Amino acid sequence: MQRQPGEKQHVIEEAERFARAELEHDATGHDWWHVHRVVQMAERLALREGADAEICMIAALLHDVADEKLNESKESGLHKVSSWLAGQSLTEAEQSHIMEIIATMSFNGGANPPMRTLEGQVVQDADRLDAIGAIAIARCFLYAGWKGDPIYDPKLLPRDEMSPGEYRKGKSTAINHFHEKLLKLKERINTESAKEIAEDRHRYMAEYVERFMREWNGN
Repeated sequence: MQRQPGEKQHVIEEAERFARAELEHDATGHDWWHVHRVVQMAERLALREGADAEICMIAALLHDVADEKLNESKESGLHKVSSWLAGQSLTEAEQSHIMEIIATMSFNGGANPPMRTLEGQVVQDADRLDAIGAIAIARCFLYAGWKGDPIYDPKLLPRDEMSPGEYRKGKSTAINHFHEKLLKLKERINTESAKEIAEDRHRYMAEYVERFMREWNGN
């Protein structure tokens, strides 16, 4: 990634190395290239919305290093990132802010409260935008394959109300994942800049699901 040097440029570079090492072998769709796209989008949104771009970029770089799917537990993932941040040239307030963003930004079946800070809203939007659109379709099927879920099964209906545990561990399908999460994200975007981007991506994804069902039904 190439960008203008800033006050926390060294931390950003170290976070990039850390995230690359942690996620380079991921097969769930939460790999380094997902993080790369989220960081680029977070920087873009931060500049448009007036957020602290460096805090946004560091949180975006580390957000999936802590992800529950990629660690023994949510707590162990957060501890890993918190320990890493403690060794960086950041104030305690900056470390706390980054950890708050990472700890509260996940979808979790739609149960999480709104993000408290503008930087949190920006990073959450950047992550959610990577789950809307053409790349989101590819990631959805990659994730379903990793979980061992089928592409589609008419007997498995989409789940409306889920606890975070049910959302992560319950049996579903790739197509259901669109209805359970991906097609809901447009209405859960925080910033005006991200809402503009989400509209077109959502439309493309919705058209894909509609076409999938037509072809499934022999049309």
